[in-house]
Amino acid sequence: MDAERGAVTVTPVAAGLNEPWAVAPLPDGSLLVTERDGTLQLIRNGKATLVRGTPRVVARGQGGLLDITLARDFATSRTLFLTYSKPQGRGSGTALAAAELSADGSRLVGLRDLFESAPGGNTGRHFGSRVVEARDGTLFVTIGDRGDRPSAQDRTLHNGSIVRVNRDGSVPADNPFVGQDGVLPEIWSYGHRNPQGAGLDGRGTLWTAEHGARGGDEVNRIEKGANFGWPVISYGVHYSGGKIGEGQSKPGMEQPAFYWDPSIAPSGLMVYQGNMFPEWKGDMFVGSLKFSYISRLEVSGDSVREVEQLESDETLRVRDIVEDADGSILFVSVGAGAVYRMTR
Repeated sequence: MDAERGAVTVTPVAAGLNEPWAVAPLPDGSLLVTERDGTLQLIRNGKATLVRGTPRVVARGQGGLLDITLARDFATSRTLFLTYSKPQGRGSGTALAAAELSADGSRLVGLRDLFESAPGGNTGRHFGSRVVEARDGTLFVTIGDRGDRPSAQDRTLHNGSIVRVNRDGSVPADNPFVGQDGVLPEIWSYGHRNPQGAGLDGRGTLWTAEHGARGGDEVNRIEKGANFGWPVISYGVHYSGGKIGEGQSKPGMEQPAFYWDPSIAPSGLMVYQGNMFPEWKGDMFVGSLKFSYISRLEVSGDSVREVEQLESDETLRVRDIVEDADGSILFVSVGAGAVYRMTR
């Protein structure tokens, strides 16, 4: 792969995967990879082994077993977090679970739900579903509007929101809407369409990458209690070509830090902090499902601009992108059914 500042080596780490969704590198050099059909694979020396004990999922449309994130203290606790589409009557909703990985990596132990969204849809659309551990140990989970646009402004539902819970699933006392009538207390921000990328920068600030409609994919700097406008404001239009909402701005609603038009279908976001690529430190990387490249964006304060598109035969529908402990970059190609590693 050719990059703006020199060649990058891309090496396959795992192949033959069935619709992989997310990857988490383990301290011993192996990887955990979720597959949307509900399976979790342990990748060691290029060989995949099934990890048992995963939750029952509704693998329909965009739903299934989705994100995976290791707890910051995984080396001692063996705890990891999963998001998935959980059965809810005739529908399903985004749920967050925690479990411990057995010492031999063969199974999950003590699986328990920490959070599930209030029932908000029976479609297979817009689960969002990234989980990020904040610096204070709380957990952010992104949730899409489930294809019901107005519900992203309805705070009696979790649709179209980012929620924040403690590691035991309880509600942090400093969440912005705690104690307010008619607002679910887990909500941290709202007015989101379908945030499928999320990550922290070096200051611990949460950023998301969100699917727009036709145009208007967004990068957002998430702030406590903020309304990000969907579907009242957008830089995109409906797939029919019709106008969305009231325009591109409205008082009391946040502007995106960056937006793409045409849409790239962003999924997976990482802000690089490693030393293998020092020239990229602080840059944001977002995978494109539509155009099959990795977008590199420079971040300066609250402003973001795309400066490069990293593209190769391997970047086929990039679903997830993470930084490994050595500063290399792992990404999931759902198109190739593979995980790749970028090194210098």
